Amino acid sequence: MSDTEAQTGLSAFVAGFAMIMVSEMGDRTFLSNCVMAMKHDRKLVFFSAMAALSLMAILSAILGYTLPALLSKKYTQYLAIVLFIIFGVKMLMEAKEMSHNQAEEELEEVNKQLIGGDELHKLEQLESGGVVVEPIKKTSGWVNLFNYIFSPTFVQIFTITFLAEWGDRSQIGTIILAASSDYPINVILGTIIGHGICTALAVICGKLLAKKISVKTVTFVGGCLFLLFGIYTLLEAIFWPDEN
Repeated sequence: MSDTEAQTGLSAFVAGFAMIMVSEMGDRTFLSNCVMAMKHDRKLVFFSAMAALSLMAILSAILGYTLPALLSKKYTQYLAIVLFIIFGVKMLMEAKEMSHNQAEEELEEVNKQLIGGDELHKLEQLESGGVVVEPIKKTSGWVNLFNYIFSPTFVQIFTITFLAEWGDRSQIGTIILAASSDYPINVILGTIIGHGICTALAVICGKLLAKKISVKTVTFVGGCLFLLFGIYTLLEAIFWPDEN
C-alpha cells in the first residue's frame, strides 16, 4: 500500500469516526441508552445497542458502496456534495434554534416515553438507595449466552436503537461517506468505534453528561464538519477525479 492510499484510508476512518461523534453525542439514541442503563444492566444495554448500531453501520456502508454501481462515481460524488451541504446547513439551523439545556429537556422527554412516571419514581429511589435490588439468578454455558442474547430486554433495546437510527443523519452520513470513498471498511471501522465510545459514555455516565453537555455546541460543530466534508468532496471531484 502506497503512502497516498494509506492516508486516504486513514482519512476515511477519521471521517467516519468524527461524523459519528458529532452526530450521536447527546442525540435521542444516546439519551435512550442512558435511560435504559438506569433501568437495566449496563453491559446488557451496551452490547444490545452496539449490536444494532454495528449492523446499521455495516448495512449503511454496503448500501453506500453499491451506489457507484447504479450511478457513475462522478455523479455519486456530486450527490454526496449536495447531501453533505444540506445536512451541514440543516444542523447549523437546528443549533441556532436550540436552547443551551437541550440535552436535559430531551432526557426528561425520553424518560417519560420509555419508562413512565411510576417506573421513573422507582429509578430515582434506586439511585438514592431506597430500593433493594434482588440478585438475578444466573445459569451457565450456552444456555446463559442464549438467554442473554434473546432476552426480552436485549431484543427491546436492539429494536429501539435500530429503529431510532434508521433514517437518522448518522446513517445517511455513513452511506454518503461509503459512497464517496474507496475504503468502505475503514468507514465501517470508524463509525463502529465512534458508536462504541458514544454508547459507552451513555451507559456509564450518560445522565451526568446530559446535564453537562451542550448539544447546541455539538450540533454546531457537526454542521461545520458536514460542510467541510462537502467542500473536501468537491475539491476531490475537481482536482482528483476518478480516472475510471
